Amino acid sequence: MKPFSLDDLAAIISARGSSTAAASYTKSLLDGGPARCAKKFGEEAVEFVIATVEGDPDAIVGESADVLYHLLVALHLRGVPLSDVLGELERRTRQSGHQEKASRPGALG
Repeated sequence: MKPFSLDDLAAIISARGSSTAAASYTKSLLDGGPARCAKKFGEEAVEFVIATVEGDPDAIVGESADVLYHLLVALHLRGVPLSDVLGELERRTRQSGHQEKASRPGALG
């Protein structure tokens, strides 16, 4: 059996977008629009930060899963494929982080 991947999660989110809000939390988030998706992502990101500061590995794992899920829901809502994000990460990792940041438009030298 192949390991679960972010592509698998993105496919599940896409499929649940065809459901009803009563049957799917994902659909209820999508129906809430960008503001609701962004708010939920932000809440989960803050919870991840707190878990990281506190250092509880189980909480970090759980909050990381929540962050990734809510990020993928927001990407789906806005029609941004996960493959585009992964492609950008691949592009950025072809050089050092310092070089990549300096190459961004408006970067200070």
